[in-house]
Amino acid sequence: MAICQHCGIATDQPFVREAEVFCCERCYLRALTVKEAYRQLDAAYDGTLEALVSALDLRECETHRHSERVAGYTRALAETMGITGKALEDIHRGALLHDIGKIGVPDAILLKPASLTPDEWTVMKKHPEMGRRILQDVEFLKSAAELVLAHEERFDGSGYPRGLRGDQIPLGARIFAVMDALDAMAFDRPYRKAMPFEAVARELLKGAGSQFDPDVIEVFRRDLGAFEERVRRDTQEICEAHGDHRRAFQ
Repeated sequence: MAICQHCGIATDQPFVREAEVFCCERCYLRALTVKEAYRQLDAAYDGTLEALVSALDLRECETHRHSERVAGYTRALAETMGITGKALEDIHRGALLHDIGKIGVPDAILLKPASLTPDEWTVMKKHPEMGRRILQDVEFLKSAAELVLAHEERFDGSGYPRGLRGDQIPLGARIFAVMDALDAMAFDRPYRKAMPFEAVARELLKGAGSQFDPDVIEVFRRDLGAFEERVRRDTQEICEAHGDHRRAFQ
């Protein structure tokens, strides 16, 4: 006797498809319909999130598509580390929404061209906690909210807001930290030009054990070529979007 994974009915003639057991073909087709509905719902969620973070990036005058780009890099590194399924989606969404808490930071601080005062830094450093508060009551974003809260932590415990150390930091946040630093150095920012990829890689490897998880850095090191190619493509896309076809990839 087998149990149908769609309706729960016991059957002695199971209808097996894609390693799942059904009592009949009708149940199998219904299960496919449900899966497709969930897929479309997830796509709608993700489209909404991407529109939101694009608006946030524009508010901060960030590098072109920063949040979307760093989320893609984080997902790629997580996949290389063998993370799949819901855990992978949670990491991707957390990376995409990492700076959502900055919506609560006043423009006078967020957009200030000069260095922040100690009091202003105190306000700015609250954005991970504000981000988690925004997301924690949304059921499908609860796990992503934990990455948002931890995305400014450092492996040696010198980060904020909780001063977490090592494995106390969620794995997704440890992966994100490496990719966010890559993005910060490999692309132009209002206050400095992009660094050559070789220099970026050296800085990231140098940060193993202090800012970054050494195990995550080791996976990144083994996949350097793939990330260099991604940065090359994204740099070219930015140049074309800005009408600068002469700028060479560094």
